[in-house]
Amino acid sequence: MGNKVNKYQHFTIPNTNVHVLAPVAELDFFDSQSIQLSMALSPLEAWNLMMSKPMPILSLAFRVRDVISTKFGVKKIGAFSGISRQTVEAGDKLDFFLVEHISQDVLTLSERDRHLDVLTCISTVGNELTITSSVQIHNNFGRAYMIPVAPAHKLIVRSFMRTLKKSLSSQ
Repeated sequence: MGNKVNKYQHFTIPNTNVHVLAPVAELDFFDSQSIQLSMALSPLEAWNLMMSKPMPILSLAFRVRDVISTKFGVKKIGAFSGISRQTVEAGDKLDFFLVEHISQDVLTLSERDRHLDVLTCISTVGNELTITSSVQIHNNFGRAYMIPVAPAHKLIVRSFMRTLKKSLSSQ
């Protein structure tokens, strides 16, 4: 795996390996959650385990999102495929996310459109895994979109982390 960065600029939170869209004070949404795992994983290994069994309720939420959002010119994102990838490089896609950066301890994924930019960073330090999402909103639709998405996002990430812990405990 390389250490490529694509054309988009992102920032690193000081004293961490966490990538965000801008300094935290300039973000419209910021969420960072960490867990201790029973073993060290690469960010891509963690992604593969978390996405191995997509949540049915999340697939339904994405379908509803796509029906509403496409009326406002937002492209459909579908859902998480559950397909594991052994390698990725900057510029590849993981489901609807663009891989902006990949290294031994950081996987940075984005989805950007005219309404908002989203950057999700999966980072590891030893056995600790952190998922950080940052959003910059560009217009009123982006603001309205984030009203239900912000609280739901926190629950979804927490659920993915529980899935990951369960996956590791059953191995």
